[in-house]
Amino acid sequence: MRFLLITAFLLPCFLFSQENYEIQVYASPTMTKGQTIFELHSNFTFNGNKDIVKGVLPSYHSLHETLEITHGITDNFELGFYLFTNYTPQHGWKVIGTHLRPRIAAPDSWKLPVGLSLSAEIGFQSQEYSSETFNLELRPIIDKTIGKLYLCLNPTMGITLTGVDKPSAPVFAPNFKTSYSVSPKVSLGAEYYGDLGPLNQFEKLPEQSHAVFFVADLYLDPKWEVNFGPGFGLTEATDGLVFKFILGRRINWGKKK
Repeated sequence: MRFLLITAFLLPCFLFSQENYEIQVYASPTMTKGQTIFELHSNFTFNGNKDIVKGVLPSYHSLHETLEITHGITDNFELGFYLFTNYTPQHGWKVIGTHLRPRIAAPDSWKLPVGLSLSAEIGFQSQEYSSETFNLELRPIIDKTIGKLYLCLNPTMGITLTGVDKPSAPVFAPNFKTSYSVSPKVSLGAEYYGDLGPLNQFEKLPEQSHAVFFVADLYLDPKWEVNFGPGFGLTEATDGLVFKFILGRRINWGKKK
């Protein structure tokens, strides 16, 4: 069993570009067995693409609302579901796709020096809103807490199964987060989201996607999670200004003792 898990973490990976529907760097722990978390990922693109590119509608002034539901199946395995929606003044509110995401974490008995888990995600989205209509990703998750400092890396890679463009190799899209606990209930930090292109031939820098978000995480109640902040694109291919807000609520379905 341990060999299979280690092999899974090291397998070649596949990518689904987040495209501003779920802007999140994932931590390694899975949802507690028997608990469910309902999360609403909201973001608004203040400064984005204004042109139709390869049949995909512009992101300018788009409001994205994504419902994520994750349930803890075992002590180190969870299953997540996403429902993506998009609103723009010109095109109204549309449901554009769904994804399914199983995730497994390295058990505590391994006594690893870092947190380690592997997320797989597969799903469909409308061709009017994504150049990748059907895709698959694997997202290794590595994190570490050092005192009040938190570090997390998601070296995500993946493949387009169907879409306008089908890269000749897996695409590399690393995500990274660092935050500092300024109090027991508040952490401040930065999140990086990148998309460099196919592994066998990275895109030229202006065509790559690079964005940095300055975020706050609130831990006001163990049942709730809050993450929000503005993000700034660093290249021509990246939306210039996006504000994101994530609100999550945990529910324990077990009987109270």
